[in-house]
Amino acid sequence: MKSILLVGLGGFVGSVLRYLIQRTAGRYIPLAFPLGTFLINISGCLGIGLLMGLAVRHAWLTMEWRLLLVTGVCGGFTTFSSYSYEGFKLFKEGQYLIFGMYIAGSVILGIGATALGYTITK
Repeated sequence: MKSILLVGLGGFVGSVLRYLIQRTAGRYIPLAFPLGTFLINISGCLGIGLLMGLAVRHAWLTMEWRLLLVTGVCGGFTTFSSYSYEGFKLFKEGQYLIFGMYIAGSVILGIGATALGYTITK
């Protein structure tokens, strides 16, 4: 139960931050390019990279802190950060075929699933 609460609390914080950044970026920098989402994805990737790098190198980032910060905050902020870290890990481990399948498959099938869902509702 403690794990669920940590992830939920972190997810709340990450989701609220994502909303505020998207709203602010859209209001003050109106572009056709989805700048808010782009900034969120890149900063979320940097955040998860920093946190997981610290987790590997230092024992103070316990499993509870990982659940709160990585799974909760980063996951609520952007799941793209998890996607990015998992892809990086596969590449770093030399699993290049699986890496390519994961990256390309996620993008192509993700866009395809979005289009299918949209089409079904017409």
